[in-house]
Amino acid sequence: MISEKLQKAINDQIAVEMWSSNLYLSMSYFLRGKGYSGFSSWLKKRSEEELIHAQQMADYLFKRGGNAFVKGIKDVPAEWKSPLEVFESVYTHEVTISGLIDKLVDVASTDKDKASQDFLWSFVREQVEEEDMARTAVEKLKISGDGGLFYVDSYFANIK
Repeated sequence: MISEKLQKAINDQIAVEMWSSNLYLSMSYFLRGKGYSGFSSWLKKRSEEELIHAQQMADYLFKRGGNAFVKGIKDVPAEWKSPLEVFESVYTHEVTISGLIDKLVDVASTDKDKASQDFLWSFVREQVEEEDMARTAVEKLKISGDGGLFYVDSYFANIK
């Protein structure tokens, strides 16, 4: 059985994951509208991954005898100045998510809930990868400058 405190914390994270999914989808649409189909495709995949994270967390709660809830999702931004600003926002957001996942692990640790700690550590490891992808995107965009946007956009079309 999962504690009420951890169940609430995971439900809060489910809402964050769903908001993240909407954020990345909004970014995808924004960039698609600007003609950046590679960036758009990459962000759409990130949107789908975030929704999967929410579903995994909900499934986990049910497996542990808890309940999952869909909370209201706040609006997400719809406009950015440039692809670089989009990806700087992605990186900042991923760093924030890493901190939130770390706090979930802390709650599970305080509860001495080893199964939940193990489950949540899989998200910690994935966050390292997601932060790295976002940081790499920012670096590539900075290096390429405006003249290299087409190349970087094409590169992102091929990333799984």
